[in-house]
Amino acid sequence: MDKVLEVQAEALQAIADADSLQALQDVRVRYLGRKGSIQALMSEMKSLPKEEKPAFGQKVNVCKQVVTEALEKRQTELNELALINRMEEEKIDITLRGNDLHLGTTHPLIMIQQEIEDLFIGMGYKIAEGPEVEQDFYNFELANIPKDHPARDMQDTFYIDPNTLLRTHTTAMQMRELEKAKGQTPIKLICPGKVYRRDDDDATHSHQFMQCEGLVVGEHITLGDLKGTLEFMANKMFGEGRKIRFRPSYFPFTEPSVEVDVSCPFCNGKGCSVCKGSGWIEILGAGMVHPHVLEMNGFDSEKCSGFAFGIGLERVAMLKYGIDDIRNFYINDTRFLKMFDRFD
Repeated sequence: MDKVLEVQAEALQAIADADSLQALQDVRVRYLGRKGSIQALMSEMKSLPKEEKPAFGQKVNVCKQVVTEALEKRQTELNELALINRMEEEKIDITLRGNDLHLGTTHPLIMIQQEIEDLFIGMGYKIAEGPEVEQDFYNFELANIPKDHPARDMQDTFYIDPNTLLRTHTTAMQMRELEKAKGQTPIKLICPGKVYRRDDDDATHSHQFMQCEGLVVGEHITLGDLKGTLEFMANKMFGEGRKIRFRPSYFPFTEPSVEVDVSCPFCNGKGCSVCKGSGWIEILGAGMVHPHVLEMNGFDSEKCSGFAFGIGLERVAMLKYGIDDIRNFYINDTRFLKMFDRFD
């Protein structure tokens, strides 16, 4: 009986001294394992007299229960201690400065595109989309530019094969929309998107750039409607008080065709270095939709008329934000883009 109490005392002391879960597991094996001290006590029962065996067995079982409970209690304590230590090691000092997050900003061309889209959506227009890899039929043929037409020389084109090309203007999207309409009016839409032409890149030219073209087709559409629309756009894009003027021009898909100037927003038409002293800045081309274009797309040109216009988004952004080199839009320099976060 004294040996049982001795083993129990040793086990309890070893449990109390265990300072880690691994050390506690070693104590468990040493005393409760198949070859442990308490199991060894049970094997000694065979050498005892018969009348002493029940009392001895009961004493060993009590010892085993006391040791087991002590082990469980110490394991709970060590688990809590390990959690506290881990939390202490992993804690975050909230007084320290966090990492700087380098957030991007909307690209200035997208800002201009969204501004134009919001403007025309408010006027009841819809936004049309189309492929950048286009068919010759939509890019040229339906726009009144047949294969032998001299206007093709005005647009040096990236051809993929004789009938496939990178679109040279977003007029191709207008032609697709006219075809889908099947002669039904009214039509009011704008077509923003990227276009491509073979050109030498410099401060004012690029082989790729963005356009936004508009198209209105219906009954009794006049040149006055076109002027009113463009004057409204100029005032919203360049500031109130802008005036516009038309100058005769030529585009194969409009007749008559005009170049459109806006009174200089920098000098209010008085003349400055930006407008080269003229008081006017050219911003877009426009005109009345050519009757042949309407007829090719299934519209009765005797009943229907329309107007179209096209504006370069880089041109607007350069004027609005004072950018002097078109290449800045495509060099992916974050320092340049960061300048526009105040406009975003």
